[in-house]
Amino acid sequence: MPKSLPALFVTALLLLGAGVVIWKMVSPSEPRSARIAVRMPELSTQAQRGQKAFAETCAQCHGISADGTDQGPPLVHDLYNPGHHADEAFRRAVTMGVRRHHWPFGDMPRLTHVKPREIEMIIRFVREVQAANGIVAKQHQM
Repeated sequence: MPKSLPALFVTALLLLGAGVVIWKMVSPSEPRSARIAVRMPELSTQAQRGQKAFAETCAQCHGISADGTDQGPPLVHDLYNPGHHADEAFRRAVTMGVRRHHWPFGDMPRLTHVKPREIEMIIRFVREVQAANGIVAKQHQM
């Protein structure tokens, strides 16, 4: 075996390792699809109305069960627990839109066609589904 063959092998191995490290550094760490499994509870009357409004206005991006899609994150996720995202955060998201910050999806546009009463029912729906899936208020820490 020529002396240069082991050196060539070591060099190739080092280059491969460096390539893997660089690829890990530049590739996104969050999955593009954030879909999760959600258990649907028996909903209150207001949450049932919210579920209908959610299906009409939110489900395209956030999933029919708030379980996420390739276009938007799941709302049944600990990031959206009431201690980190209070109900007011949902109101503001609908009325003002949201700049991308937790997930690799784009900005959420404001939804001017959703009435305040519908927003409250949607929040009720999301909170009841969150509670049924163990998402409870936790003190937010930066």
